[in-house]
Amino acid sequence: MKERGDDERLIDLKEQVAEFPHSPGVYIMRDSSSRVIYVGKAVDLRKRAGSYFIGEKDIKTRFLVQRIASIEYIVTANEYEALVLENNLIKQWTPRYNVNLKDGKSYPVIRITADEFPRVFRTRRIVRDGSEYFGPYPDARSVDRYLELIERLFPLRKCKGKLKKRDTPCLYYHIGRCRAPCVGKISREDYAREVDRVRKLLSGATEELISDLKAEMEEASVELKFEKAASLRDSIAAVVSVEEGQQVQDFQEESRDYLAVATAGRFASFAVMQMRGGKLVGRELYGNVSPQDEEELLFDFLLQYYTPDHRPPEIIYLSHRVNKALLGEFFSSQGWTECSVEVPEEGRHRSIVRMAWENASMDVQKRQKASANLPALEELRIVLGLGSLPRRIEGFDIAHLAGKHTVASLVSFYNGNPDKKNYRSFNIRSLKGEIDDFQAMREAMARRYTRVLNEDLPRPDLVVIDGGKGQLNAALEIIRGLGLEEVAVIGLAKKNEEIFLPGRSDPVSLPETAEALKVLQAVRDESHRFATSLSRRQRSSDLHLGRLTGIPGIGERRAAALIQEFGGIDGLSAASYEDLRNRGRLPEAVAERVAAEFSANKPDSGN
Repeated sequence: MKERGDDERLIDLKEQVAEFPHSPGVYIMRDSSSRVIYVGKAVDLRKRAGSYFIGEKDIKTRFLVQRIASIEYIVTANEYEALVLENNLIKQWTPRYNVNLKDGKSYPVIRITADEFPRVFRTRRIVRDGSEYFGPYPDARSVDRYLELIERLFPLRKCKGKLKKRDTPCLYYHIGRCRAPCVGKISREDYAREVDRVRKLLSGATEELISDLKAEMEEASVELKFEKAASLRDSIAAVVSVEEGQQVQDFQEESRDYLAVATAGRFASFAVMQMRGGKLVGRELYGNVSPQDEEELLFDFLLQYYTPDHRPPEIIYLSHRVNKALLGEFFSSQGWTECSVEVPEEGRHRSIVRMAWENASMDVQKRQKASANLPALEELRIVLGLGSLPRRIEGFDIAHLAGKHTVASLVSFYNGNPDKKNYRSFNIRSLKGEIDDFQAMREAMARRYTRVLNEDLPRPDLVVIDGGKGQLNAALEIIRGLGLEEVAVIGLAKKNEEIFLPGRSDPVSLPETAEALKVLQAVRDESHRFATSLSRRQRSSDLHLGRLTGIPGIGERRAAALIQEFGGIDGLSAASYEDLRNRGRLPEAVAERVAAEFSANKPDSGN
């Protein structure tokens, strides 16, 4: 059996992951000594990191999970960038649990040599001889397709080393894969023009090229040259696939920092992305609470972040404009005269600044969400006469349609903010078609707080019922019957925003501007929204089932199976008779009736 401390550690890790965004990026696992023990990439950070704590795992993964003390993340623009950043960080930190999982190899790049008649080819080796490099490209197949495209559109020489004069061209010239500069078939100027076109293509200036290829593809299709059209289609896809620039690695040697600030209310977060030796090697996040605007905040951060022991790099790129003259004077006083500061407007540097801003923005939102709205909670404590701050508030509402699809919603707020991982819903079972909101409330409250007692779950400091005195009394019956008198329960009616308290005949009204009222309204409105959405989904499902069960031979069980198999009414409507017979496993007569039902309801497509 796990120790209590280990249970708490896993709960804490799950809570950390629950705050991750549904974005591509890299997640970094650290042990109790803050050492990086694993780096992984993800298309969806929350889902991927959360998967470590769900279900049975192999022994290697279980061993890793046992040693995780904290998890952090770095957001990237796409999966492609996450892959490259993961590779860079693994090489930088060599995490223990990545050793047997990653080969650590460099990704391929495309090289244009510095020769008089340059060659273009793929390589993993960087030679600092004046050659130009483009990439890296994690998808090696994409590089191959791209090089094939270059070879077909801009046939440059293939022979290695310096160009040697020949009397007759080689086979590549005869098959259209080389312009034969070796025998003077193309001038140096024309060859350089072709290389420049390749350079533009590799740099992402591809709009005109793609337009030409599309026109050529359409022409081939009209002429029924489908093989050529398919080849052109693949070429366009290859251009598009490698056209997307990536920001986590390049081949510029100078050191660079990318700094961004994001604010939310009184909170501010700063993100620093560090580029060293052409690679993004890390991200740092810092938080602050300040009334200053973002430009002032960023300026002050620069003054504090760089010190004699932590000198600025050669170039700093910022998300906001600052007083460059004043900053330059400060840097000069420190002897940092080689550092320049820019706010990029476009291109690669702008993309990396944007990535830094996205990381800062997510961090400040996370901090704001985790922070307690203490003044509002203190005001609420005084108004309701509570013994302590109502940090954990649970709200209930009932929704139905003429007695059908009665559901109850439970929403949870912590420190005045939604705590969605603790939302719950209840399909009300005790009414049997009757309309009785009070009984529905009793059932929902009984099911919720019986489980709280049986499983020793955290108890709320306050329960907010959407409704007036009747709903409040129904909830109090259950709370008192379960012996939970210490849990405060109130009702909030929409009419005049009146607050109903136990044992008090007259409701309490607060000014519209009162922060305490805003907290209660947020809980009430969220419980109503959640309940309504639950009921609406059930109604939609019931309408679909009702349409099918009206067909002879289709009962509720078969109707549910058909909807699941075909993905809903739209899928069924598009299904053929053969699909209904085979996939739907329907008898001939029943399949004919279903097909006829949906065929009769399709719009007439005649003239």
